[in-house]
Amino acid sequence: MLRKLKLLGVLIAAILFAVSAKVDAAPDWNTNTIRVTGMGVGNPALAKTPAHAAMMAKRAAIADAYRQLLEMIKGVQVDAETTVEQMMLTSDVVTTRVSGIVQGARIVDEGELAGGGYSVTMEIPLFGGSGGLAETVIERPPVIEPFPQPEPDYKPEPRPTSQGYTGLIVDCRGLGTINHVMSPVIKNAHGQKIYGHLNLDYDRIIVEGMATYATDMGMASRAGANPLVVKAIRLDDLNATPVLSIEDADKVLYENSQSHFLDNIAVVFLY
Repeated sequence: MLRKLKLLGVLIAAILFAVSAKVDAAPDWNTNTIRVTGMGVGNPALAKTPAHAAMMAKRAAIADAYRQLLEMIKGVQVDAETTVEQMMLTSDVVTTRVSGIVQGARIVDEGELAGGGYSVTMEIPLFGGSGGLAETVIERPPVIEPFPQPEPDYKPEPRPTSQGYTGLIVDCRGLGTINHVMSPVIKNAHGQKIYGHLNLDYDRIIVEGMATYATDMGMASRAGANPLVVKAIRLDDLNATPVLSIEDADKVLYENSQSHFLDNIAVVFLY
């Protein structure tokens, strides 16, 4: 089967001019969306009327937006080691589904530009259920694995409040640039995974995602009003995986057993 990696880049290339440029933007990992703006102009040699030229410019802008969306999607990290493009190269099913996601992108803004051009802004969700990228690239586990238990000698500290924690904030600042991924993992210092998609309700993470990435506490609302804040000691797996000390990992696991904030995917990575 011929792969569809160029599925929309040649959509109407024979009759339209798209104002193409390298895609430098990146997904918004706080809102979990991919948004691009395509621009185009009509081909004056082929336009029969000004209205025809305007229609051609709009079609060219849409084609350019499709091209940018596909390019950006291909670069999204599913996990620390796998991009969407790598999955497309090995699976015709993934390629076909990604094609459908791109063609189903939502137009959120559009308008004419000076000089006869046209601009179209399109958006697709990384998550959100049907129509989101996650359903295509994150595999449903056969069973939900339980979270690990704290070390046998772990003794919980008294809580600062009588209320349980509402979420988890992992502070990764000062450790280098964290690599944003759709299916993140948290490990303890022994390399044991204490948080990953195998521990969670698949249908829920497909809709809500597993975490958000924030640059300050004001953007960490996902973790709720009383979050547990821990400091990562390093980043592993190509800077995609925060690693916690054994003590902090045990505290996270114990407090989750009381308040279930990991089960509720109320997790934020601060970077």
